[in-house]
Amino acid sequence: MTDAKYESSIQAKPWKRWLKRGITAVFFILVGVLLFSLVRNMDWNAVVETLRGYKLPLILMGLGITAASFVVFSSYDLLGKIYTRHELPIKQVLPLAFVCYAFNLNLGAWVGGIALRYRLYTRMGLDVSTVTRVLSVSLVTNWLGYMILAGMLFSFRLLQLPQHWQIGAFGLQLIGFALLAVSIVYLAACRFSPRRVWHWRNHEIALPSLRLALMQATLGAANWSLMALLIYVLLPEGVAYPGILGILLVSSIAGVVTHIPAGLGVLEAVFIALLQHQVAKSEILAALIGYRALYFLIPLAVACLVYLFLERWGRKRS
Repeated sequence: MTDAKYESSIQAKPWKRWLKRGITAVFFILVGVLLFSLVRNMDWNAVVETLRGYKLPLILMGLGITAASFVVFSSYDLLGKIYTRHELPIKQVLPLAFVCYAFNLNLGAWVGGIALRYRLYTRMGLDVSTVTRVLSVSLVTNWLGYMILAGMLFSFRLLQLPQHWQIGAFGLQLIGFALLAVSIVYLAACRFSPRRVWHWRNHEIALPSLRLALMQATLGAANWSLMALLIYVLLPEGVAYPGILGILLVSSIAGVVTHIPAGLGVLEAVFIALLQHQVAKSEILAALIGYRALYFLIPLAVACLVYLFLERWGRKRS
């Protein structure tokens, strides 16, 4: 159904118009409630005190790393643009993707990664199936980069686990081999598979080219690496970067499993458990508070402003 037919059908049937307005109102209320919950549970005194303890050059470096990471993060949707060949210009895709990822990190994937992306993209003229494919490319990009990095770190035992961890170094190494195997199978399928398209229910799944898959692997790995780099520069000297990257990857899976927005408490628990034999707990917590402020809260504040602009632009377009 085209946009014109969709709008005319809404005008012809008042209940559809009220349903659309109701869904919009519920969405805004949900976002507001989640934002309030995030703000209420944040220890703002600790955030301020931690940032005061960092010197200006370090904060500027952290902001630079954060900006670079979000540029890479937002570029996931540019791969979706290449994959789907939709006609939205880059100047619209990048700010939209930035808003979605900032909300995703702070409020969870269902709000930022899915609901917000569908809302904004459809208001800009994309159909639902195209948005689904863009989202799919984004998810594969993120987790392909994750699997490659985690696979390499775990396979070469670059992450030192405490002795009491039941999984053990050998178990983690096996997981690393498995992650690398899945990544290699995906890349090989993109290059050699004679069948390029599958149908599942009403969705068409098409394998990307090897070139696009390699771009996915590069961007995904680069973003995870930048996130770990930010934590690394905030921690005291003497901590190895590969270890920080490995701990971040482990904590991210724990955050996904627990479904806690922004991984509140999960990130800190994993870092303390795996790093306390090298760094004092107070220094670990200080670094992670600084990380949350620079990578979560500041981008979220900017994203809220950009989101209002996108909503206003969408209303003018419709």
